Amino acid sequence: MADRFVYHCTLRWSDLDAYGHVNNSRFLTLYEEARVALMFAGGKAWGVGSFADGVVIRRHEVDYLRPVDYALGRATAQAAPTVRIELWVERIRAASFTVAYELYDGDVLASTARSVLVPFDLVEKRPRRISDDERAFLESWALTDGAA
Repeated sequence: MADRFVYHCTLRWSDLDAYGHVNNSRFLTLYEEARVALMFAGGKAWGVGSFADGVVIRRHEVDYLRPVDYALGRATAQAAPTVRIELWVERIRAASFTVAYELYDGDVLASTARSVLVPFDLVEKRPRRISDDERAFLESWALTDGAA
């Protein structure tokens, strides 16, 4: 069983909606930042750079559990407030995988989500299978025995 990948994402003033909360559509951007850090930076450090060559989203699923505000009380002159995103690989198939996320506002769980991703050949413009190196990397972040 692997540890979760933890990413601290800085909130931007532009993330807010008219109610002073992080806009629901911005949650996908926050999740994207964490996922890119894992797959592109983490993958490259692991020796797997192929995700940066092409991976597309097949599906997003987001549950909003509570609003997230800009929390000026947590900001400093040097740093804007952040949220903590924990993510892991939930399922691996031959040509797709699922990333699961939890977004924390301070210590409070504010949202959960899942994304189904498909490795994609940008030249051929079609999905491709997960390579052995990619599978090994993904399995290193799998929390459960859900790899297929």
